[in-house]
Amino acid sequence: MYLKGFTVYNFRKFYKEGNTVRLVSPNSEKNNRVSSSSTLIVGKNNSGKTTITKALSRITSKYGIDLKGNDFNLFYINDLLKEYRSQKSIKNLPYVEFKFEIGVTPEDFVHNIKNFIVVEKDKVKKKKRDQDVTLNIILKLVIEEEEEFRNKLGNIFGKFEGHNNRILEKTLELIDNTKFKPLYFDETGQTIDDKGFKISNLIEVKEIPANSNLKENSLSSIFNKIIRARYLDEENLKQFEDLNDEIDSINQKVTSKIVNDQSSTVNTVLDEIESVNHLRVNLSSDLDFEKLTKNLIRYEYSEGEMFIPEGQFGLGYTSLINIIAEIIDYVYKVPSSDVNSKINLICIEEPEAFMHPQMQELFIMHIDSAVRKLLESTKKSLNSQLVITTHSAHVLNSKIHTSNSFDNINYISLLGRESVIVPLNDEILLNSNSKKKSKKKSKKKKVTRKHEASVEALIKKKKDDLNFLKKHIKFKVSEFFFADAVIFVEGVTEETLLSYYISQNSELNKYYITILNINGAHGLVYHALIKLLKVPCLIITDLDIKVGDDDSREDTLAQINSLTGCTTTNKTILKYTENDLDTLKSYVEDENLYCVFQKDPVEGYYATSFEEAYILKNFKNNILQSALKNIKPKIYQEIVGGNNDVSLLAQSSYKLQNKLSKSKSIFSNEILYLILASESEELPTLPDYIQDGLDWLACKLKSMV
Repeated sequence: MYLKGFTVYNFRKFYKEGNTVRLVSPNSEKNNRVSSSSTLIVGKNNSGKTTITKALSRITSKYGIDLKGNDFNLFYINDLLKEYRSQKSIKNLPYVEFKFEIGVTPEDFVHNIKNFIVVEKDKVKKKKRDQDVTLNIILKLVIEEEEEFRNKLGNIFGKFEGHNNRILEKTLELIDNTKFKPLYFDETGQTIDDKGFKISNLIEVKEIPANSNLKENSLSSIFNKIIRARYLDEENLKQFEDLNDEIDSINQKVTSKIVNDQSSTVNTVLDEIESVNHLRVNLSSDLDFEKLTKNLIRYEYSEGEMFIPEGQFGLGYTSLINIIAEIIDYVYKVPSSDVNSKINLICIEEPEAFMHPQMQELFIMHIDSAVRKLLESTKKSLNSQLVITTHSAHVLNSKIHTSNSFDNINYISLLGRESVIVPLNDEILLNSNSKKKSKKKSKKKKVTRKHEASVEALIKKKKDDLNFLKKHIKFKVSEFFFADAVIFVEGVTEETLLSYYISQNSELNKYYITILNINGAHGLVYHALIKLLKVPCLIITDLDIKVGDDDSREDTLAQINSLTGCTTTNKTILKYTENDLDTLKSYVEDENLYCVFQKDPVEGYYATSFEEAYILKNFKNNILQSALKNIKPKIYQEIVGGNNDVSLLAQSSYKLQNKLSKSKSIFSNEILYLILASESEELPTLPDYIQDGLDWLACKLKSMV
């Protein structure tokens, strides 16, 4: 039995949509990778990762669920209050809802799993015993005294009418003091009649929080818990019988030889002050197993032949061992009766705390295997699933590579102040389709496909793209999972200079923006993933102009002053637009993607690259002139002539960019050096198409706050 997924409504940052977390089953192993059976939840700080584990922990608590005002999504509460204002009554009272999808395997039918049999007896009976069954359980937390809540809410509106902030504040206070009761439903909406059923009877959650407050003796404390748990286990009691006898013997010796002498001395003194019949002291040794492990056992690390006290060991190793120790403690404490009748979720929050990158990668790579070995050693076939929250690119990288899949990753995106969960999926990425093009383009594509590869080849291309994505994401790209925005560029010059210009942009320098240098054709592979993540993405690309049937401009070095009759070979532009450049009048926007290119002439010429556009925009700038002069002195002098006519730089922009084609890195670094070294020079500016893209990005980021 395992948890396939769960959905949360109206709880904290989660409201109506995009609130489903998908989990992999305990034994789901793709390509025999050991890290495939744990589920990863990734996202930026304050995106809602911890909310998910906290929600699971609270609703499965054996001690009941106590909801407070701040547990409700504020947009949801505001919508209810708007309803009250418009209708002068409130029909829908505040509630929180959780939906659980529970997978039951054929092996589970062997056991008497009374919890889910009670929930959906008929459904289980109808299913074949050789396939999994999905059971759906809905938990609603509703107000216990509805009429009383309505009356009190009416009083709040009557007293604070016109003061919306005060009404919201008082409504949240009212919820703080309101009792909620759990109601359970099946997937058809029918109430589950069994009043004894609780979700805590079906799911147990072990939380291992981020270890930000490790203490000097934290490991001693946790290992003492483990030893005591094993000692109290019925199966282990026998092996400790001899130790108990020795402890009793020690108590007798201490009592007879030391304690009795001291109590006699004390009582002799007391006899002089008070009657013996009124006051006496009796001392006895009280050593037991718990005190022995808590106070008399020293914990040390071994490093080579040296033994190091735990207080002197690094936080990274201490954090790692603490996580492992917490898991061991939990496994030993799970009663044998719950092994097959419960789903056991182990939620580890941000395990990367204090760990260096390599340790982070190894942790996520081997944690499943470690838990499996632990279960083998305890001889417990625990229905355990790991849920790990993280904002570490290293953990994410290792997860993708070791599991060779995106299936077990849930990404949390922030849209405004709401969190949206995006369960990533290989199948979605494999079969993603771009936005439909015009009818004219569709016809062309049908004709083209007849002359292209077969359907099998297209399927292979999609699979190759997915494999590329899984492997290429290792090279810095995973950072965009934690970025506020992403910029795709196609060259080293853009990558080098854009970082500087963004740092100087008063609107954009407040955000974490990842710049990825990847060829346009390969960059296309990322578009489906970027759309899923809903991260604002600016694509900066070149027109890649083709004149007629044969582009021989490499030889002529001719400038382009008209796009009439020109087409493009740029795969990104072709994906979203027409092929004819003279009809291309605007940039491309598709959901959270915005693609900019050199659609407008500068100084009467169309730029064919970033370098050429930069030259056309800044040919009068001293810094640009100095960079060209330093890198290509002969060509520079050949162009400007004896009169040093810099206007000729614009007229030879294509020639210059062509000569710089093998020196782009040198060119960009020279520009950056001169900019940073400059104290009084006027700085060169970005080409208009890139500035337009950055302006769009700034507006997009503002709208998401």
